[in-house]
Amino acid sequence: MPDPSSWLHEATATASGGHVRTDDGGLSSALASPLAPHCTGLTPEQLLAAAFASCLHHAAVEAAGEITDEAHTVQVTAEAKLGRDDDGRYRADVHASISSAGLSREQLADLVEYADRIWPFSSGDATRHRLTVTPADGVRR
Repeated sequence: MPDPSSWLHEATATASGGHVRTDDGGLSSALASPLAPHCTGLTPEQLLAAAFASCLHHAAVEAAGEITDEAHTVQVTAEAKLGRDDDGRYRADVHASISSAGLSREQLADLVEYADRIWPFSSGDATRHRLTVTPADGVRR
């Protein structure tokens, strides 16, 4: 993992009471509840799809800037599926696709490869991220 002083961006989000919000107020939405299936709001798979699409879009626009001056046409679509294993643990399957107007197939393939390589949840490398879950009053490493 990089030195903590090298992080470029940071954000905090809180989910409680049926809502999720970012610390800056940029996102605030109702959440669906597994305890109240009749409630409306975003589901975990919708949030995963949106998060992956947003992150990969950021990387794809950066990658497109190296390939073309049409970076503003980059579009990312992400599909997230959640399932349960026999032991009750959730599993996620995310598929994302990138498109950009005016690129040849070779340029688009280069854009996809570059974007996938630079974002932290690369399809080929599960070692570039770490998730630590602790009690709120616990010590974080």
